[in-house]
Amino acid sequence: MTLADLHIHSSNSDGSDSIEVLITKIKDAGIKIFALTDHDSVEGCSIMQDLVPEGIKFIPSVELTCKANDIKCHILGYNCDYTNNTLLSLIEKGKDLRKNKLETRINYLEKTWNIILSEEEKNWLYSRKSVVKTHIANILVNRGLAENNLIAMEKYLNGCKSGDTRFTGEEAINAINASGGIPVWAHPLGGEGETHISKEEFLEKLKTMLCFGIKGLECYYSRYSQEEIEFLVKCANDFDLLITGGSDYHGTNKDIPLGKLNCENIKINASKLSILNIL
Repeated sequence: MTLADLHIHSSNSDGSDSIEVLITKIKDAGIKIFALTDHDSVEGCSIMQDLVPEGIKFIPSVELTCKANDIKCHILGYNCDYTNNTLLSLIEKGKDLRKNKLETRINYLEKTWNIILSEEEKNWLYSRKSVVKTHIANILVNRGLAENNLIAMEKYLNGCKSGDTRFTGEEAINAINASGGIPVWAHPLGGEGETHISKEEFLEKLKTMLCFGIKGLECYYSRYSQEEIEFLVKCANDFDLLITGGSDYHGTNKDIPLGKLNCENIKINASKLSILNIL
């Protein structure tokens, strides 16, 4: 059996592992095909490209945070050219938006919760290549203000109206296409910590996502049951979409092991992921 994991994050976005640590863990997990899909960042791809050992296939990729009409979603861009100017320009725009969002959240913590971050903590946040809510939550956990980062986000940060930093579905998919990548709807029934939408709601949203130009669905996912996976696979086949799968691994920032592509942690052969036929 050939194991694949096409949804992995490093410390270049909100994962805990450096690229060097990550490739060692991928090798130890027996994964033979993987994609690095950092949030709104491709900085880890060039480093990873030089570290992948013989016998393991690396697919440079990205996960873009989007809003397609009224649908908040994440779009994976598989096998993208991480040096493409259109993609890099969009990512740079995202950095500026997230910096403004970070400052809003820091002010919110101070005014609402009387939590004042130290200069050292602020400098660490500003030094991140792709700072997100998880990074602030980790600081709060380290201070003993919450048991884990999910609780910290829910209690201290979810009430903050920090503005929209999402790309439009059109500009995200255009950038992926311009870079030679393949746009895929990530965890389409709902991601980590989200309530899974109904089949009817998914089918309605799928119409919109198809209009924006997605080419595949992440059918195999660490938080999905066998019933949900079978439903998504059928939809992918019905609409002639590519099938992908990934764990959404974030190291210690989420309780998800590498290579987990379903709730039951049943090993999935890479042959079930049709996207690999064209990569």
